[in-house]
Amino acid sequence: MLTPIGPGIPPAFHAVLTSMQDAIRALQTPAAPQLAFAVAQAGLPPAASYPQCMTLVSDLNLLAHSDGVHWIREDTGAVIV
Repeated sequence: MLTPIGPGIPPAFHAVLTSMQDAIRALQTPAAPQLAFAVAQAGLPPAASYPQCMTLVSDLNLLAHSDGVHWIREDTGAVIV
């Protein structure tokens, strides 16, 4: 739950905070498909830092998810080395 923006803040901050709140709401309740983070296999971040997250492995042209230890290919279930 987001904290409401107070009426006493300066107008410039109000616009920025409103924009940020709108962006967060769109992520929480997407109304359309979202772009996947794309990265080459050599640039995959540590899987342990992104458990239960997905990425598009661009040079392999496949989706992968982190099990908290490894990046797992969605097409075969194999570990991406």
